Amino acid sequence: MQITRKAIAAAVLTAPTLFVLTVAPGVADAHGTMNNPPSRTMVCFSENPESPKSAACKKAVEIGGTQPLYDWNEVNLANAAGRHREIIPDGKLCSAGRDKYRGFDQARADWPATGMASGASFTFRYRATAPHKGSFDLYVTKDGYDPTKPLKWSDLESKPFLTQRDPALTDGAYTLQGKLPAKQGRHLIYAIWQRSDSPEAFYSCSDVTFGGGTTTPNTPTTAPTTKPTATATPTTKPTATPTGAPPAQQPGGITVSSINAGAGVSPASVQVGRRVTVTAVCGGSTVRGVASGALSPRRAVAPVSAVAWTPSFKAVRAGTYAVVVYCQNGGQARAVLTVRA
Repeated sequence: MQITRKAIAAAVLTAPTLFVLTVAPGVADAHGTMNNPPSRTMVCFSENPESPKSAACKKAVEIGGTQPLYDWNEVNLANAAGRHREIIPDGKLCSAGRDKYRGFDQARADWPATGMASGASFTFRYRATAPHKGSFDLYVTKDGYDPTKPLKWSDLESKPFLTQRDPALTDGAYTLQGKLPAKQGRHLIYAIWQRSDSPEAFYSCSDVTFGGGTTTPNTPTTAPTTKPTATATPTTKPTATPTGAPPAQQPGGITVSSINAGAGVSPASVQVGRRVTVTAVCGGSTVRGVASGALSPRRAVAPVSAVAWTPSFKAVRAGTYAVVVYCQNGGQARAVLTVRA
């Protein structure tokens, strides 16, 4: 479902001077992760980045802060072009070699895992924030896999157990029909999504436990609701996007088609100490929160469930920053804010 004109109109009425409302680069570009069985990034985001439940996710936040959890769909390499084994070092498969996501490379046996039936038919769901042509390769770890040791390429079976090109996109997720490997015990499914319209590729690690019974999906169904505290604020500001520059400002303009999240700032240029109104819109979902390194507080959670929210912040840091809107369904949008000294 996309943002309706009614929702747009409501947002505009609450923020008459809407400077930017457009698809975030992270949404317009191909971003995604395995949703069933859920990847480590999806699991930790679902637990609540500000207060994760599992020991593994808590440690991931301790290692890399909360921002990697909010950016659950961004474990990518812009210029992979199929050279996955060449450019991703052993021990860093789950982070794709990116330091930002190093917390998900933890070698431990207590990552939350999805129960799966050995050798059964299964529908994999790969959550995507934008459709793009490409191929999916799903690998599983070899017999004897030890999760307490860093994951190496040699730990994976030499060939994918499932490969699909341009699968159907249904309700925001690619669906891949296939047969589960005949395995027993704890394993890991490594997914590679290589775009065919770009050299960019995405990677995800899903922890699973194979047995003889029925498959038990561990698909996250709820988004974080706990309001973040000052001590939980990430140490780095949200970046514009890893795959491109922030969107160009569109004074007075509203992009309505093919979007599921919108972000606006008013005014778009302000002096330190002045107030800024952010307009957040989430179609087919509700607004979860807003974050920016330029503002105080750096992150705020929407107090009520609503399609649109217009909180006010104080500009506290000079420079050009991204203002990020987070939706309950995982969607994101960004606007550009310039703060003058």
